Amino acid sequence: MGKELIYKALRHEETERVPWVPFAGVHAGKLKGYTAKEILLDADKLYESLMEVHKLYTPDGMPVVFDLQIEAEILGCKLLWAENNPPSVRKHPFAATAGVPSDDKIPKITDGRIPMVLDVTKRLKESIGEDTAIYGLICGPLTLASHLRGSDFFMDMFLDPDYIKELMEFCKKVSLKMAEYYIDAGVDVVAVVDPLVSQVSPDSFEAQLSFAFSEVFDYIRERGVFSAFFVCGNATNQMKVMCDTHPDSIHVDENVDLLAAKDVTDAYNILIGGNIPLTTTMLFGNQQDNMKFIIDMLDQFKGRETNLIISPGCDMPYDVPIENTVAVAQAIFHPDDCRKFVENYSCGGFEDIEIEIPDYENLEKPLVELFTLDPDQCAACTYMVRSVTDIYDEIKDMADYVVYRYNIKEDIARTQKMGLSNLPTMCINGKPKFISIIPSKDELIEAIKEEMK
Repeated sequence: MGKELIYKALRHEETERVPWVPFAGVHAGKLKGYTAKEILLDADKLYESLMEVHKLYTPDGMPVVFDLQIEAEILGCKLLWAENNPPSVRKHPFAATAGVPSDDKIPKITDGRIPMVLDVTKRLKESIGEDTAIYGLICGPLTLASHLRGSDFFMDMFLDPDYIKELMEFCKKVSLKMAEYYIDAGVDVVAVVDPLVSQVSPDSFEAQLSFAFSEVFDYIRERGVFSAFFVCGNATNQMKVMCDTHPDSIHVDENVDLLAAKDVTDAYNILIGGNIPLTTTMLFGNQQDNMKFIIDMLDQFKGRETNLIISPGCDMPYDVPIENTVAVAQAIFHPDDCRKFVENYSCGGFEDIEIEIPDYENLEKPLVELFTLDPDQCAACTYMVRSVTDIYDEIKDMADYVVYRYNIKEDIARTQKMGLSNLPTMCINGKPKFISIIPSKDELIEAIKEEMK
């Protein structure tokens, strides 16, 4: 049974095969013809869509919902809703003046969309919980703190560490409460999803943020449930400090070399999961591309399958073709058959797409180029873009800017032509200036001025 396979993997035992967890968040709605907004607001449509995920993709484990704005919305953040993505935070309650909500604002079980999500959790537990591990996903304390404060949070880390500690303490309490709700509803794994961890240095994470994560993972373990630590972006340098917070598992995306990262997690006896590329393989590839990626991964990890789960790098794009995800599942369940099917197949690329690179030396003003995964869905990308757009009135006479998305074929080709391997990345006049790091206002202006000389 799939759930027992997940349990064995999380107990660091050998498994008959590598477990499979499709993170079909908004993509679940696609399977039944619903928009992302519909399934994130309607319990029946969400449940129906998740049951279709279970039927089509035969997962060993699966999340209830992949939306990092549930807690933020309750705490006063204003959301921008989209048809095919989770909502994004557009207004932050403490953007103008630094502040911390009082403890009586910690979400109650009756607040916001929590009752809907827990209702679906219980229904899933009853219908498929015997054979499928149910994942409850909560917004991590760092990302939640950023939702509340806005992009100034990163400057506060240097200028006002006492404030950061107070805000993180509150966000830790929110994470603990959300973990409690999910555990009481019967989930098998509580996943703390915090895309912004990759945007801060390991030293800053360890000194100012790690306590919040450690306490959450300790609580989950005390309740007898497994835990997962999700991060997006190039978290290679953060792997050790993430392990030091003692989760049962860590999930990373395609920005991280999974084989090298497993060297770190294995030293801590922590499971690692990932990292099927979301766009180049799942969204824009074909069945053979997806099968070959899985077969190549299994071959790469041959003899090291313990402490491994195969999953997409993050929330699957809404429009991923159903046949591509089915192909992933088939390659995991029947690797020998699929290996024969793709043994002479070479994956196609985006080299044939013609891309014109700007003539940077002859531009009137420096050009800030923001290479992102998807600023509407990826929190790290959102805050990198906002680091420019929030102050653009102040810098518009100094520089122009453009945003590229890794879910558009032409932008994928541009990213590859620029030789960029980590997202999000901010380039100025074609030079990578901030790689998986969100600059402060002063840092950004200084970098622009350097290109004006």
